[in-house]
Amino acid sequence: MVVTVRGIPMSKLRNLGHALCSHAATLGGPVRASVRAVIVGLLLSAALYATQSHAQEWPQQTVRLILPFGPASAADIAARVMGDGLAARWGKPVIVENKPGADGLLAISAFLGAKDDHVLLLTSTGSFLAHPYVHKKLDYNFERDLAPIVRIADTLLVVAVPETLKAGNLAQFVELARAQPELNLAASPGLTEFAVDAFLKAENLKTVRVPYKELAGAARDLSEGRIHFLLTSYAVVRSFVEAGKVKIIAAGSRQRSPITRDIPSIPESGYPMLATETSTAVFGGRQMSQVLRKKIADDMISVINEPRARDRIAATGQDVVPSGPDELAEVLKRQSLKAEAIASALGMRKAED
Repeated sequence: MVVTVRGIPMSKLRNLGHALCSHAATLGGPVRASVRAVIVGLLLSAALYATQSHAQEWPQQTVRLILPFGPASAADIAARVMGDGLAARWGKPVIVENKPGADGLLAISAFLGAKDDHVLLLTSTGSFLAHPYVHKKLDYNFERDLAPIVRIADTLLVVAVPETLKAGNLAQFVELARAQPELNLAASPGLTEFAVDAFLKAENLKTVRVPYKELAGAARDLSEGRIHFLLTSYAVVRSFVEAGKVKIIAAGSRQRSPITRDIPSIPESGYPMLATETSTAVFGGRQMSQVLRKKIADDMISVINEPRARDRIAATGQDVVPSGPDELAEVLKRQSLKAEAIASALGMRKAED
């Protein structure tokens, strides 16, 4: 897309500015400095005008939301709910593209490879915050390459166990696991897996963590007693909880959630290493201007706050907390520090850029 100011391509304005600066170099010292200052000011004003104009005219084509999750996941439902509302607001189609696999790197690679302001990434922060510690070399750096746009919701993480397990809280589970080291654990990929490993190390438990490619399989095995502990989103185990096959013994990370208000939070239970946070959020490319990110965030927040949309997202087991780029950046800082603390406890180091 060619960015223009009053119909004049920005590239031509830059060339004109360079030409004027070259001419100014032939003038006397004080005059030269004054002329250059005026030219720089005009170019900066033109650039600001062009950025604001681009944001106002956006989108000019179909918008793509790329997800590292499959259909019917909590993030996928949130994306489709938002997509419907945004398409009506923007007057352009909004397409949800599911690209699961490769620990989320497939989706991130497709997003970064597009280099297009009309391609956005909708993902869980818990996934890419773990990447620098679990991959020896990465083709991207989330702080450099992902520009925060909007935080949709915080994932409600829960510790779930089979209904038949004789443990009603985390302390009882730890006691049981010490007596029965054959118990098995599992966790959602990313920071939650870190948290479980750090928990096992801190409590000196010999219990085995079982890896799963699909969390649906982990929830099913939990309900049938093949694994005995699962740290995951409430959405993954909700149907089994409602069926009376699984119970939640701790929920949330920082505080109690309205969804599980009668269940103690993980910090309240006394096991801080398990208290991770992840959020469902939308990102643009690093080249995206702050003005455009703010515009997209405002539109998305308006859609999310519509009662029908908010209710549908909340029904997936997420705490709906829409907020803009600055707030999301602060959340990422906090979550990054937590990831660093957990990785440090496990003796893990970041991959080199």
